[in-house]
Amino acid sequence: MARKYTLDESDDTFLATAGRRYVHVIDILAPPGRVWEALCADDALVSWSSMITRVEWTSPRPFGVGTTRVVTLAGAVRLEERFYRWNVDERMTFTVDAASIPGLRRFGEDITLEKTTGGTRLTWTFALEGETGVRPLLWLLDPANRIVTSGIARGISRRIQDSPVLPGAGK
Repeated sequence: MARKYTLDESDDTFLATAGRRYVHVIDILAPPGRVWEALCADDALVSWSSMITRVEWTSPRPFGVGTTRVVTLAGAVRLEERFYRWNVDERMTFTVDAASIPGLRRFGEDITLEKTTGGTRLTWTFALEGETGVRPLLWLLDPANRIVTSGIARGISRRIQDSPVLPGAGK
């Protein structure tokens, strides 16, 4: 069994003030309901980002506040996520409860969907904080983290345009 390191809980204040914070705004040519389906699909994240190699929803549908999932990055790093906000077609927010690597103190994400005349404006905020000894490394990795998080956020638009049906979205 992989080692597990418990993280401190993230909240809205942390998401707004974290030292390592990445905000990406993407306009998608699809209505908010369609974007929401992609975010909740069985293949969410893995179908639009090569960095995400596995997603396992560990809560039964229908999803809501308290939903959990395990996300694997690059086949090696596991993140146990718990959603504390779940406003269908509008907003989802989660905190990472545990990671398979040491050094992270807090990590959370917030995704908002706003209806526009051309579809949906998605705003995806990634926020992380390392333990004291890891903070200089996170600072050095800031440009790479910005690129990776941008790729994850932008990938959903390609996924929606490439697939008329999303696996598990209607369950």
